[in-house]
Amino acid sequence: MSKGREGPAGGGGAAAAILLRYLREQNRPYSAQDAFGNLQREHGLGKAAVVKALEQLAQQGHVREKAYGKQKIYFADQEQLPAASESELRALDGEIAALSTKVQALQQSCRQMEAELKDLNSSMTTPEMAGEIKELRKDCASYTEKLERIKSAANHVTPEEKEKVCSEQKLYCKEWRRRKRMATELLEAILEGYPKSKKQFFEEVGIETDEDHNVTLPAAV
Repeated sequence: MSKGREGPAGGGGAAAAILLRYLREQNRPYSAQDAFGNLQREHGLGKAAVVKALEQLAQQGHVREKAYGKQKIYFADQEQLPAASESELRALDGEIAALSTKVQALQQSCRQMEAELKDLNSSMTTPEMAGEIKELRKDCASYTEKLERIKSAANHVTPEEKEKVCSEQKLYCKEWRRRKRMATELLEAILEGYPKSKKQFFEEVGIETDEDHNVTLPAAV
């Protein structure tokens, strides 16, 4: 165990003793403002007294002082603190491991809550859902009315009529495809001996293609 120095001497000894005991117990750095904020309510210390006591403790070597820009921080001199025994170190290691496990569990819980919050924020509110239901009911009523009008109409196409139209379409498309193939083969034979381009030949003869009229032959079924 390291041997500590004697307690603070001189004026303001009570404030200095309180601050020295606090810094040794907490064993972490504090600015004068932080120390004042943590101790003023319990001990009634003023800020000027805290600043003066910390400077006095640093001058006497009871605490260490570090300057970061315009701010100073104070912390207990580690050489004056008692050395921990092996059993105390093992206990501290166990406490650190337990706290690390607890931190990991809390972090996982936070991530889960953040995901749940994200889902809730992206979901509709109760008034929004009520409005959506109202609109859907209006749509259903409109579609129901339209369906009833269709059912009550007198000019329904029977399945037999539909089948006849489909069969005729297939027949006409088949014939269209056959004639187009014959015309294409005939024109290609003529163009083999024609001195000009295919476009010029079509213009001279007056041939109009399906493509000229944006007509597409339906695919064979």
